[in-house]
Amino acid sequence: MKFNKAIVAMILAIVMVVGMACAAMAEDALKIGVIGPFTGAAAIYGNACKFGAQVAAEQINAQGGMQIELLNEDDEHDAEKSINAYNTVLDNGAQMIAGTTTTTPCIAVGAQANEDRVFMLTPSASAVDVIEGKDNVFQVCFTDPNQGKASAAYINEKGLATKIAIIYNNADAYSTGIYQTFVDEATSLNMEIVSTTTFTDDTTDFSVQVSDAKDAGADLVFLPIYYTPASMILQTAKSMDYAPVFFGVDGMDGILTMEGFDTSLAEGVFMLTPFSADAEDEATKAFVARYQEITGEIPNQFAADCYDAVYALYTASVNAGIDGSTSPEDACELLIAQFTSPDFQIKGLTGDMTWDASGAVTKLPTAVVIKDGAYVGFNG
Repeated sequence: MKFNKAIVAMILAIVMVVGMACAAMAEDALKIGVIGPFTGAAAIYGNACKFGAQVAAEQINAQGGMQIELLNEDDEHDAEKSINAYNTVLDNGAQMIAGTTTTTPCIAVGAQANEDRVFMLTPSASAVDVIEGKDNVFQVCFTDPNQGKASAAYINEKGLATKIAIIYNNADAYSTGIYQTFVDEATSLNMEIVSTTTFTDDTTDFSVQVSDAKDAGADLVFLPIYYTPASMILQTAKSMDYAPVFFGVDGMDGILTMEGFDTSLAEGVFMLTPFSADAEDEATKAFVARYQEITGEIPNQFAADCYDAVYALYTASVNAGIDGSTSPEDACELLIAQFTSPDFQIKGLTGDMTWDASGAVTKLPTAVVIKDGAYVGFNG
């Protein structure tokens, strides 16, 4: 009986020590808030970011040293709910934010974070308004103007088209921003734009837009839009027996996992993106393998961007001496100094990245083409 009591006492002591060690580790861990739409119409983007961040945190924590704790909050792609999510992660101890995922919430949260002096690194909110006038908000993705300019330059360099049609959403800042810079660059390169048509968020019939592109003889249709309207445009084109090259930007990433979408419609579609899941480097292969284990899906650009965001925040924090005890306000100023330093560079899945004082990232875009229901790097 005495022996049993001694054993019990020893077990309780071990449990207490382990519990104290775990509490100390949690207290010392770098706490990063991850905010995005994990439910709702934009959940494909938000969940990709969440799971991409998870893979990065697992890898970093397995290396030993300072640990990372992710604090995930759903904002449903709603600005007001995103502010609530931001306040929740701060209440739970977040020292910096990997987010938000989408642009409109990011503009709202960025303004609040700027006032509070909390550092934000958004993986995928691409509008210039996200970073403009905020010295504490930085981007992993290309800005909208850069996407437009880079798309035109890429199409021209690769000789993908002789006559171009553009279909864009004139009610969406993301779409119009890319459209405007695409036209500017295409004009400077003497590219022929033969059709330009628009739509709004409420449009469900794209027969007018597709007919205009077909009648104008466009052999490439540029789509600076999100995947939902893009899927309807592809369906409409098939019904009209119209098969140009379709070229999209990062908002179309996710179309292959869209519920109910016939992926054969996207065969041959190009997208400008800094990430290709079929890349042969070891970092990408390890990321893709673990992401598939977690989700059962191939990661898209958004997942890779948030993976890179977590690594960038961690690396900058280590460089600056930030740990789990650093206040969000102190961490903000230290991270700004790191990200704007000419010596700070991240070799990520989405490219070699540097940042300037505006918060915009510099890295090289590439393109993927959809082949047999998967994204494949294009080297043509």
